[in-house]
Amino acid sequence: MNTLLDWVAALGRAVLALCRGAGSIALFGLEGLSHVVRPPFHPRLFLRAFLEIAFFSLPVVALTAVFTGMVLALQSYSGFSRFGAEGAIANVVVLSVTRELGPVLAGLMVAGRIGAAFAAEIGTMRVTDQIDALTTLSTDPMKYLVAPRLLAATLAMPLLVIVADILGVMGGYLIATLKLNFSAAAYIRATVEFVQLMDVVSGLAKAAVFGFVVALMGTYCGYHSRGGAQGVGGATTTAVVSSSILILALDYVLTEAFFSR
Repeated sequence: MNTLLDWVAALGRAVLALCRGAGSIALFGLEGLSHVVRPPFHPRLFLRAFLEIAFFSLPVVALTAVFTGMVLALQSYSGFSRFGAEGAIANVVVLSVTRELGPVLAGLMVAGRIGAAFAAEIGTMRVTDQIDALTTLSTDPMKYLVAPRLLAATLAMPLLVIVADILGVMGGYLIATLKLNFSAAAYIRATVEFVQLMDVVSGLAKAAVFGFVVALMGTYCGYHSRGGAQGVGGATTTAVVSSSILILALDYVLTEAFFSR
């Protein structure tokens, strides 16, 4: 009986800790959003974060998208050839990339790169008392450190996903035309005729949400890090893992919202 009660108590503590953490993150995000829409604004910090996300993350996102499109075309061909449906490869590639793989893979790549960087930078500032120094100098840390990063990530991610969509479709096109002997004109025509505006818009909306989540978890974990270098390392790991899990979970939620009947 005592063992059962211990299990129930442990489960209750875990649930309470989860709810407490979710509430803390939600309040942190709402406070950050409030600073985004309230003056003053720090354009230099925004541009720095935007450049870091949109430009310096471009190579890894581009390579991921190209090879994903190539693999998707090959796998689709190997599966569809069993049923004589090779002509649907262009449709599958463009639909998969624009709706799902473009925003999700770009979000995961940015989470590994930018989420970790945000957590490490702000976490180092926290454990070295630089954030407390900002408060002493009458500078709001949320306004100075969090708000520019939230806005930059939310605006930069859709731009990255546009590039990822184009390169992912191009990767499928290259494999289909150079290796699988598809007609280039027929492949392009099938792609353009099949894709709809809603497919692209849903992917870009997901990208904006994923960008916000990556910046939120990176800044939150860094802002609340404790315990010196070890604490900063733990905050960095937590930021990347939690961002990745949230991206995958929110991908389902947003897909259900956009395409459920």
